[in-house]
Amino acid sequence: MVNSGMSDRILMFFIYVSMCLIFAMIALPVLFIVASSFSSVDAVTSGRVYFWPVEFSLQGYEVALQSPSITRSFLMSVFYTAAGTAISVGLTLLAAYPLSRRDLGIRSAVMVFFTVTMFISGGMIPTYLLVRGLRLTDSVWAILLPGALSVWNMILARTYMLTSIPPELFESASIDGCSDWRYFVSVVLPLSVPIIAVIVLYYAVSRWNAFFDAMIYLNDRSLYPFQLVLRSILVQSSGGDFDLSLSEQMNKAALKNLLQYSMIVISTAPILALYPVVQKYFIKGIMVGSLKG
Repeated sequence: MVNSGMSDRILMFFIYVSMCLIFAMIALPVLFIVASSFSSVDAVTSGRVYFWPVEFSLQGYEVALQSPSITRSFLMSVFYTAAGTAISVGLTLLAAYPLSRRDLGIRSAVMVFFTVTMFISGGMIPTYLLVRGLRLTDSVWAILLPGALSVWNMILARTYMLTSIPPELFESASIDGCSDWRYFVSVVLPLSVPIIAVIVLYYAVSRWNAFFDAMIYLNDRSLYPFQLVLRSILVQSSGGDFDLSLSEQMNKAALKNLLQYSMIVISTAPILALYPVVQKYFIKGIMVGSLKG
């Protein structure tokens, strides 16, 4: 009979092997795309690129940066991500704080109201009719306002405040004459930095990758986000009507492939750069915020 020590080692061996295989499945395609984006057109066309750049070149990035439609859409995505994340985080915290207060008599009823919206929605057509009725179409507000509050993120923030911030702090602050708003700004927010970092990451990733709302609500191409232009190039395999010079260059099949790899790297790099900033808060915030309260 195999002893427990041997069985544990066998189990750990299979766990490590499985983790290595999963890591390879994720990392190797990423390495291929990055290597291809920094390789020459001939190297990409001939299939000589695997996981390291061949005949190092920045031609794909030069074509992308010289295209007005791509640079404009990239800046619009930065704006949508920054402004949308700020609005969403603000709404989330303003909703989570009162619902974390045990002295709020209607908090259970309000939580039920919020929770129902996670499972039942009006659907795409009623939502579009609402946005159009509010005259938000063809404006940045059509991207920033619909879906600004994530109920799941609000529940995470509420649970974190409920389990990590002692109610005695509010009692002490009240005795000293601290108002609810002052307590929220001076006490709750500084103590909630871990969960704030988590929801900032969630909202930023969601905003940066979003393209469907823009495809539905926007007709003005100057307002298009980067992901919608990228979709046109990857899915439709053309520059469309975004930029005539870009379309002409993409008629060259080799350059088209190189441009696709370069734009994928450009679209991924900002979010990858955000992870190290919030990593030290991520585990603490998500573990504490996921506890039932």
